[in-house]
Amino acid sequence: MQTSEGNIDVAAGSQPPEIQRLQEQVRTEHEMYLRALADFDNYRRRFERERASSAQRGKRDVMLSLLDVIDGFDRALQHMSGDQSSVAEGLRALHRQLLGVLEAQGVTPFESVGNVFSPTLHEAIGSVESDAHEPGVVAEEVQRGYRWGDEVLRPSRVRVAQ
Repeated sequence: MQTSEGNIDVAAGSQPPEIQRLQEQVRTEHEMYLRALADFDNYRRRFERERASSAQRGKRDVMLSLLDVIDGFDRALQHMSGDQSSVAEGLRALHRQLLGVLEAQGVTPFESVGNVFSPTLHEAIGSVESDAHEPGVVAEEVQRGYRWGDEVLRPSRVRVAQ
């Protein structure tokens, strides 16, 4: 049977076996193409997640190294507490600048003294007798803790009141 355009319109059941086989092959190839496309899309997303995660880990390592430098500044500034010399003022300025750089990256210190000990925020390195604090409360902070956004970058090293 011919249509007005001159094409032959053959009912699905009356197609020659060769055409049916080719149509089935086209369907199979199309399904394989769609699966390959989906697999590639999944691969691309996984690769992007892994790349971002790797960059985040590298950035975290740099931030932790900078925290060691901040700790050195903190110790040096404790020994220069009353010193008004230009060297002391220069160290204080560098300390503030480094803290500003970290803060711009989302790294902020958190207070521990006076708060209830939390193993997610604190690393207990000892306990102390304290009349000023109730048992289980952080009495001394030996090393300051820092957050990076909502994540604890480094827990505080503390002594807990008994």
